[in-house]
Amino acid sequence: MDLQDFLIRARIFKLYRQALRVAARAPPPARGELRQTIRQEIEINRNCNDKQRIRFLISEGLEKLKRLDEMLDMQGH
Repeated sequence: MDLQDFLIRARIFKLYRQALRVAARAPPPARGELRQTIRQEIEINRNCNDKQRIRFLISEGLEKLKRLDEMLDMQGH
């Protein structure tokens, strides 16, 4: 694993941790399903080796996370 792979992997883990923190703010009935969806998204793309695609997925994940965070803020969670 070279340095670039290591940095990409670190970004993925950071995104995953951020997503779980945001999911913890969701209403109790939705938390489990949200965590499961987050985990599923990570697992689906686990074996992706295309660095360009990985960067795209990270940026897409950050955008989705931002929207979810804003939605929870609007709902007061």
